Amino acid sequence: MKKLLFSLLVCLSAQLCQAADTRFTVVTVDPARQDLRLFLNDETGQPFKGFGRLQDWLRERKQRLVFAVNAGMYHPGFAPVGLHVENGKELAPLNLDDGKGNFFLKPNGVFFLTRTGPQVLESTAYAAQAAQVRLATQSGPMLVIDGRMHPRFEADSRSRHVRNGVGVLDGKAIFVISNVPVTLHEFATYFRDTLHCKNALYLDGSISSLFSTELGRADFGPPLGPILGVVEPVPR
Repeated sequence: MKKLLFSLLVCLSAQLCQAADTRFTVVTVDPARQDLRLFLNDETGQPFKGFGRLQDWLRERKQRLVFAVNAGMYHPGFAPVGLHVENGKELAPLNLDDGKGNFFLKPNGVFFLTRTGPQVLESTAYAAQAAQVRLATQSGPMLVIDGRMHPRFEADSRSRHVRNGVGVLDGKAIFVISNVPVTLHEFATYFRDTLHCKNALYLDGSISSLFSTELGRADFGPPLGPILGVVEPVPR
């Protein structure tokens, strides 16, 4: 008799959803209804470094953070390793260099948002979309490319970490963080076979963090670089 995995789908009032088997937490963001933003530094150029300081900064502006995750990878000084676009302004350029580490495990990719919705594309395909982009964060590797798993992932890999990533389905951004250490192969399989995302991007595995008021979760760990977050006005 096959062992059945416990699964749960809870749709939340703020259009956020938690889904799937117990290894993963899934949050669905609809940019057509929710204000999804990308953060790195405040107006003085100081990096936020985490959800707590970002919350305080938003609160001073009569706004509140309802959901957030770490975004693309960053250097020791918190500068993005690759592309970073906030409010239509490019603050760091697309990085097509070769190198070591997950970011450079080609193909890598870009998660970005235009007026027509969110997308995940290979980095080399991004340039054709750049003029329309409102926000963008680059990371790597791609987990799923047009329905195919990244060719470098191995089913018998022993490299297990808590990981997070983002995919796109039906005009919505699907954010996933693992609750236990998983391999890249397992993570990509979940995006492809369970969530049915044709394209998905790995965000990180050493500092993966999630904040959600609906889930009552606030991961405060190592300092963060770029942060993707959903913002709402503070209720009067």
